[in-house]
Amino acid sequence: MKRLDLIFSERELDAIIKTLEKANVPGYTVMKHATGRGPERVVTEDMEFTGLGSNAHVIVFCEQELIDKMRDNIRDDLSYYGGVAYISEATPL
Repeated sequence: MKRLDLIFSERELDAIIKTLEKANVPGYTVMKHATGRGPERVVTEDMEFTGLGSNAHVIVFCEQELIDKMRDNIRDDLSYYGGVAYISEATPL
């Protein structure tokens, strides 16, 4: 089992969700309005009244085959506004 973490601009959320659903992932978690500091050493914040600039964090637990199926589409989705994707091992309790 793998864990896929995606952190990206909320503007890309619909595209990311479409990619996940097209690959038939068993489920995912979306956390909106994620803030933090990236390699640019700047803390990301959103504009409260518009939501512009907000980031989202999506977590998916699935098998490697599904990640392989989504890999190129996820890269394309993240390429416009930017974002990161990480894959790690996940062991159920």
